[in-house]
Amino acid sequence: MPIAQIHILEGRSDEQKETLIREVSEAISRSLDAPLTSVRVIITEMPKGHFGIGGESARAIGR
Repeated sequence: MPIAQIHILEGRSDEQKETLIREVSEAISRSLDAPLTSVRVIITEMPKGHFGIGGESARAIGR
């Protein structure tokens, strides 16, 4: 059972996350020749203040 874990910054819509889950699942299924029903996708959303880029939080640099 393939499992994909994806970390993204908060702020994406539910529709965008659904699209991400679907397209990542299809790509994994296709590339590994695994049944689509066996693919798992975990999305972890991070607050912008909990992610740093170049020594500053994503919130501080306007991401």
